[in-house]
Amino acid sequence: MGIVVVSNRVARAKADEPMTGGLAAALLPAVSESGAIWVGASGRTRDACGKEPLVEVEALGKGALATLDLPTEHYRGYYEGFANGALWPALHSRPDLIAASPQDYASYREVNCHMARALLRFCRADATLWVQDYHFLPLGAELRKLGVSLPIGFFLHTPMPGRDAMVAVPHHRELIEAMLAYDLIGFQTIDSQRNFESYLRRELGLAAIGAALPGATLTGTTAAGAAVTASTGATSVRSRHGETQLGTFPITIDTELFASRATKAAARPEVSRLRSSLQGGKLVVGVDRVDYSKGIANRLRGFGHLLESEPALRRNVTLMQVAVPSRGDIPAYKALKAEIAGLVSDVNGRFGEPDWVPIRYLAKGYAQTTLAGFYRTAHVGLVTPFADGMNLVAKEYVAAQNPFDPGVLVLSEFAGAARELDAALLVNPHDTAAIGAAIGTALRMSLEERIARWQAMMKVLRATSVQLWFADFVRTLDDSAYMALPVVSQVPTVPAVGSRGAEAPVVRFERH
Repeated sequence: MGIVVVSNRVARAKADEPMTGGLAAALLPAVSESGAIWVGASGRTRDACGKEPLVEVEALGKGALATLDLPTEHYRGYYEGFANGALWPALHSRPDLIAASPQDYASYREVNCHMARALLRFCRADATLWVQDYHFLPLGAELRKLGVSLPIGFFLHTPMPGRDAMVAVPHHRELIEAMLAYDLIGFQTIDSQRNFESYLRRELGLAAIGAALPGATLTGTTAAGAAVTASTGATSVRSRHGETQLGTFPITIDTELFASRATKAAARPEVSRLRSSLQGGKLVVGVDRVDYSKGIANRLRGFGHLLESEPALRRNVTLMQVAVPSRGDIPAYKALKAEIAGLVSDVNGRFGEPDWVPIRYLAKGYAQTTLAGFYRTAHVGLVTPFADGMNLVAKEYVAAQNPFDPGVLVLSEFAGAARELDAALLVNPHDTAAIGAAIGTALRMSLEERIARWQAMMKVLRATSVQLWFADFVRTLDDSAYMALPVVSQVPTVPAVGSRGAEAPVVRFERH
C-alpha cells in the first residue's frame, strides 16, 4: 500500500483556487507525485455516535485523497478549544494566550481516537504512517492501543518552544509522553529539536542519546537511486514505548515549479493590474494568515516608521498586505483583526494622498499562481513572524524572482527559514524601527548586491526539494522502525465509534 499521510487540513490540486496554510501547500506536490494516500478532515462534521468513521476517497495525482467528517460533539473543543486555544499559542511562545477547558482537552483526545479508528482501514502490512502537526500529538499512541505495529512518524510544522512555554499547556506531560509512541519525530530546526530534548530531560527524566554535531547528516538514496541528504542532529530516546528517533528535516518547496508559475503569472489579469497601478512606484508585499505569530501589526508599524523617517519615499512605495482571515471565533484573533484594522487606518490616514494609499490591505486568499505573480512584481518581500516553524512564503518569494532584476527578502530572524536563507536582510520583528530601516535598505540596494543575495538563496533552495524532503523523512522513518516488534498479550478489539468505552490493551513495543 505504501505511505499514508495524516493531517488536519488537506488540499486538492486546483491551481486557480486559494490554498490556506503552508502545510497543505507543501504537502500537495509531494503527496500527488509519491502515490501516497493523504487522509484528513473533510471540513464537515457529523453525529458520530455508534457509527464507523465515514471515509470518502478520490484520486490525487498518482495517489489518493481520503477525507472524513469529524464528530460534531467534539470538533469545536478539539480545533478551536485545545489545538488552537492551548497548543498553538504555547508552541509559538505565547502561553499568556492559552485558553482551554477540561472539556476541550477531552474533545481533542476523542478526535484523535476517532482519526485512529478511521486509519485502521489503511493499516495494511506494507503501510507506513506519517502524521502531521500539533492537531495529532497523541495519534500515534492511539494507533498503538489499537494494535498497529506499523512504522509511524510525526512531523511538527510549528516551532517547538522552550520548556517554560510548553509546561503552561494543560496535560503537557501526558501529551509529550504519548508522542514517544512514534518511531520518528521530526522538527523544522535543530533549535526545536533541542527544546524537545530539553523538555524530555527536565520533565520526564529521559535523556536523548547519540547526538550528532550541528550540520551532521545522514545520507541515502531513494528507491529510484536518487541521492538524498537526511536530517541533522539525529538522536534517539528510550521510553516505555520503546525507542524513538528525533531528527531535523527543514521543509521546503518545489522551487522550479514555483519559479515557472511566477514567470507565467506575469500575464494574469490581477498581476497586470497590480503592476499598472503602481505607476512606476515600488511594491513591498506581505502574505500571511491573520495570526498573532505572524507579526503583521509590527510590520505595519515598521512601514509607518519608514514613511515617517524617510519622507522622500512617500508616494514612491506601497505596502500590499494579503491577510487571509483565520480562526475568527477565537477571542485573540478577533482582537488582532481589530488592531490591524486600526493600524492600517492610522498609517493611511497620516500619510495617504488623494491619488496614493500607502497600505493596500487585502483580507482574502489568492491562488498560488497569482501569489507567484505578486511576489515577482514586488521589490521587497516582507516576512516578519515573531515565531515560525519555517515560513514557506519566504522561500516562495525568493523562487519567484526575476534572475536579472530580483527583489530583496526582509526576513525575521525568528523564522525557521532564516537558518537557511541567511542572505536575506534579517531583522528582529519586535523592533519596528529596524523593520522600517530594513525596508529602506532593500529599496536602495544596488542591482549587483540584489543579484548576489538572490543567487546565494537560490543555491540553497535548489539543493533540495519538497519531494526529497518527503522521501528523506519516509526513508529515515523506515530505518528507525524496521526492528519494531510488538508484544501483546491478547488481540485488541476496536472500540465502538463515538465512545471510548473500555480501553484496548496497551501494546508494548520492543525496538532493538
